[in-house]
Amino acid sequence: MEVYTGYGDKGMTDLSHTKNVSKSDDRICLMGAVEELMSHIGLVRVLVDDVDVVRMLEKISETLKKIIDGVSDPYNREFKVSEDRTELLEEEIGRMKEIFSGERLPILPGDSRVAAEVDVTRAVARRAERELALVSVKFGSDTGAKKYMNRLSDYFYVLARYVDAAKIKEKNEASEGVQGAVKAETAGSEANIGAEAAGTVGNSADVVAGTSAVDIRAQESQMVQKNDIQASVMQNGTVATTAGGNTAMAQNDSMAVNTAMIQEVLKRMGIQGRITLDSAKRLIEKIEQEALRRNKPSVIAVCSPDGNPVAVHVMDGSFLVSFDMAVKKAYTSVAVKMSTMELSRLTQPGQTFYGLGKMSDNIVIFGGGVPLKVGDTIIGGLGISGGTSEEDNSLAEYGLQVLNEVL
Repeated sequence: MEVYTGYGDKGMTDLSHTKNVSKSDDRICLMGAVEELMSHIGLVRVLVDDVDVVRMLEKISETLKKIIDGVSDPYNREFKVSEDRTELLEEEIGRMKEIFSGERLPILPGDSRVAAEVDVTRAVARRAERELALVSVKFGSDTGAKKYMNRLSDYFYVLARYVDAAKIKEKNEASEGVQGAVKAETAGSEANIGAEAAGTVGNSADVVAGTSAVDIRAQESQMVQKNDIQASVMQNGTVATTAGGNTAMAQNDSMAVNTAMIQEVLKRMGIQGRITLDSAKRLIEKIEQEALRRNKPSVIAVCSPDGNPVAVHVMDGSFLVSFDMAVKKAYTSVAVKMSTMELSRLTQPGQTFYGLGKMSDNIVIFGGGVPLKVGDTIIGGLGISGGTSEEDNSLAEYGLQVLNEVL
């Protein structure tokens, strides 16, 4: 079978009962949008693990194929979308909402890889619905198909939140598992310490025999430690304190081991508590390079999860007012746990947070501030000021893209 015929090389194609239709025709555009939607659904089917969701997506694809056939052959009643197809979507929406109704879900789309793809699929479904409305005005269309497409975008919105809820549940279970492992490790360490103590008592004669030598070494160690303690050194804005001797190290060994174990487990889970100064510097450096490429001198600020500044970088040529603004944008993003661009939309008249910008001098509602996240955990905030609200937001979004590279 030939892959191509060359028939459409001049930009024309056929419908079931209409020949030589331009590929720019609204009906052809609608069919292309639905095909694009089906491709995204195919990707979601590969990404999700829920068997019920996979089966539902297969049924949706079958219905969309019927809608495409109905556009090509609008007088064939076999291609009409029945009411029960829409009712099935509504039932599935209700089922998923009951499962995640008690969860605190993220406001912005794309909290997880799968949910992000579902949100993209929803956006394509909305576009296909608009294309269908346009065809309906010019050529007429199946009423059942229009209702189905409208409900379909609602389904994908709920599915994305459903996927987010499943991810939150998995992370909570994993966190409980880590806590259990830490407790078990701590209990094991205490048991080992007890056994070592018992062994020490059993060999008390050997200990007594070496007491004098131990006392002498201990006194020497204390003297060395006292002489080796150095003053705090301020270098490059970072305070570093050093101390010699083995006594303090011995006392902190057990705590260091447990802390290192916990941090390693959290690291493997992709969870980091807060952004470090080194990570903030590396992030700022990458953003500065991008700002230079865009010829947009800016002030770049990074704050901790509690809103305190970690690092602020002022590029040559940036505005004086940008310093204050960048710091406040970083603070605002962690205070409200969303980007300042999203917040600006929610503070418009009639919206949820209307008037919020006037309640505090530290809250700003201009684009350019974004929370820095590892998984669901906010590890800090990023604020950028130097251009328009959209330009600052675009640069902040770039910072999110390279965040994993600097952590």
